Amino acid sequence: METTLHGTAVTLRPATGEDVPVLAGIRAAPEVYARWRGGEDLTAEVADGLAEPGTSTLAIEYGGRVVGAIQWHAETEPDYRHAGIDIYLDPAVHGRGLGTDAVRTLARHLVTDHRFHRLVIDPAADNAAAIRCYAKVGFRPVGVMRDYERGPDGSWHDGLLMDLLADDLT
Repeated sequence: METTLHGTAVTLRPATGEDVPVLAGIRAAPEVYARWRGGEDLTAEVADGLAEPGTSTLAIEYGGRVVGAIQWHAETEPDYRHAGIDIYLDPAVHGRGLGTDAVRTLARHLVTDHRFHRLVIDPAADNAAAIRCYAKVGFRPVGVMRDYERGPDGSWHDGLLMDLLADDLT
């Protein structure tokens, strides 16, 4: 994705190799690592993620610095066409509405420019802050996916599937 998107407070731009050290540092923060499990080499993992076919990764900028990343991928089968979103933010900027701004900005782009009628996001079922953030954009809970993801400690955790139809976007 070559497009730079401007939200109310954040700018979303294509992530590059130069962003990898900063993004790996954010992913290493305990609050982020607990939700975005990773291996021992987060730098390699972030770099691999930037090159992952079918996934677009955007750096989230705020105040002139990278404070996180937001990704999207598409299901292109015509009868099931939709896009999915994932996001992580530096804990130092949590609670400022930047996640909501980033998700809303990307969602508008996916609905308006890519003509997706449905978007999905899948926070951990116990991640109340993320669920509130996504609900502010218009995502609604669809159901709990039991033992959906493995945590850093190796145990399984439930995920909450949320979706947004184009008409629900706030």
